[in-house]
Amino acid sequence: MILSIHVKPKAHETKFVSWLDDHTAVIAIHATPSDGEANLELIKFLSAKLNVPKTFILLKSGHTSRVKKVELPEGTSLSGLSSQ
Repeated sequence: MILSIHVKPKAHETKFVSWLDDHTAVIAIHATPSDGEANLELIKFLSAKLNVPKTFILLKSGHTSRVKKVELPEGTSLSGLSSQ
């Protein structure tokens, strides 16, 4: 499954913000976008929220962009994102 994510770097905290549509999430990331820190924090956040090992989450595109495509294992439930 491919999930589109709009990242908002340098936020006060890393958290899910909202859904733009069924497969596009807005996520605020505390880390800065330098040296891939924000990408690493995004993967760590998704791993914790979706209960998926970090090694199973692949950043397919958007390494230097705010719009990212992340590949998740088939059958991953996205309900963990919106629960706070």
